[in-house]
Amino acid sequence: MKNIIPAFLVLILAVLACQAPVLTDQGAQQNSQPVQVVPTLAPANAETANPAAQQETLVTLYENVSRGTVAILTESGQGSGFVFDSQGHIVTNYHVIEGAASVEVRFTSGFMAYGTVVGTDLDSDIAVVKVDAPASELFPLPLGDSDSLKVGQTVIAIGNPFGLESTMTVGIISALGRTLESERVSPDGVFFSAGDIIQTDAAINPGNSGGPLFNLNGEVIGINRAIRTTNFTDTGEPVNSGIGFAISINIVKRVVPVLIEVGKYDYPYLGISSRDGLSLGMVEELGLSQYTGAYVTEVVPGGPADQAGIKAGTEPTRFPGLQKGGDLIVAIDGKPIRTFDEMLAYLITHKSPGDTVVLTVLRGEEQADVTITLGKRP
Repeated sequence: MKNIIPAFLVLILAVLACQAPVLTDQGAQQNSQPVQVVPTLAPANAETANPAAQQETLVTLYENVSRGTVAILTESGQGSGFVFDSQGHIVTNYHVIEGAASVEVRFTSGFMAYGTVVGTDLDSDIAVVKVDAPASELFPLPLGDSDSLKVGQTVIAIGNPFGLESTMTVGIISALGRTLESERVSPDGVFFSAGDIIQTDAAINPGNSGGPLFNLNGEVIGINRAIRTTNFTDTGEPVNSGIGFAISINIVKRVVPVLIEVGKYDYPYLGISSRDGLSLGMVEELGLSQYTGAYVTEVVPGGPADQAGIKAGTEPTRFPGLQKGGDLIVAIDGKPIRTFDEMLAYLITHKSPGDTVVLTVLRGEEQADVTITLGKRP
């Protein structure tokens, strides 16, 4: 059984296990940048530099950015985080501080302060903690652009795996545009989906949750969130298996300023479910005219997609739980999509409740453009 494990060290074991999601949709709001004080560390060709040069790049990166990373301690365990701005806002995962009566933030210098949770986003598993700390302790980290990432690029994680503070690990981007189950359940009891997730083989273990994932320029390109593993220690703690997941920084740049301002964040909502990974036999059974796209398996009654006329399958097939006759979404706002995950990533990084989107759908052999006004997740 494959398990998705939040990379958060819980001393009294509380391992969360879940399957990769196939659920509903997400989106985003206004963007704002924090003060960026860490200089660019590497030349554009750093990825192909000789080993000695890359080693020096990594040493310099750690020396410059580790001071902007922090440990988050609660009564049940610990995780990681990073300094977002010079006002003392710290970004971490929601599941790191969930239910905590007290949150302590430890800086690399040894300085410690109590933190106040000022905003949480269960959909993407993000939380913002505010600390009262002297300016000499606050080193906001520069934020990169996750839209520019490519599979194979070198990435660096810094955090507190198993309580070992300021630990650095190195890997590559293994895949882009993954989805995970969010921390929030819909009114009908189904988990929403968190999208635009980065997959990496950089070692991420319990305690890394909430910590930054960097590119070679020392820019944060994600927040480490979870691992998939079948391996556990003798005490039941999950062990890294080379498949880790991070929230993309472009989601963070949209969500965190809103959390700081109002404490919560609303995602746009289509009100559909989809099933990716259709086999060739399923494609043939459904009578689809192409192999790629997001096949609509469910439309929420009265939701934005339902009101716009998007159709789900209704006719039984030989595959349990799969019905034919539904729309196949092949593009959003003119941008071709191969999977539901790609559509979800576009929504959460480019759209807000109240915006309109145009879905291009195939109904049998006919193609139609459907305009939908996005709602917000219920």
